[in-house]
Amino acid sequence: MTENDYTLVWGLYVLAALGCLWVGFKLTGWMWRWLREPLRVILAVLLLTPTIVDPVKEAFAPAIAITALDVAFKVGNNAWRAVSDFAMYGLIAFALYIVFVLIRWPLEKRARERREQAEAAAQREAREDEALADTSLVAERRDRYRDAPPPAAPAGGRVEPRL
Repeated sequence: MTENDYTLVWGLYVLAALGCLWVGFKLTGWMWRWLREPLRVILAVLLLTPTIVDPVKEAFAPAIAITALDVAFKVGNNAWRAVSDFAMYGLIAFALYIVFVLIRWPLEKRARERREQAEAAAQREAREDEALADTSLVAERRDRYRDAPPPAAPAGGRVEPRL
């Protein structure tokens, strides 16, 4: 296998793995976030973890494929190396995910508080607008033209319209 073939095969695998990740994201989209996000991290670790196959040639392969082939066909002893790579990359991925969650948590709390304050302000404004509308209705009822008796018709018989 030439260097170009090796690169081409890895490119095809990465494309297929990204497609599988997209399907996994679609399948886990309905779940709660605290369940959905760790499952997505696990899926990404399973699909994107490489392991070394031949230390002499420095050839890598997807760890999931090496593990499956070694367990199913008992053809080599690379399964334990692949499992240790899963463990290492999984530990790194979950550490980064926990850091991400710890950063996101106070930001979301602050955003939720701002949203609640905005809703409370909107409710206050609605109450004030309602009170203002009530006072304008009272003022409208006290309008001097509405409360005045209708004017007597002038001698000429012409009546001016009221506005």
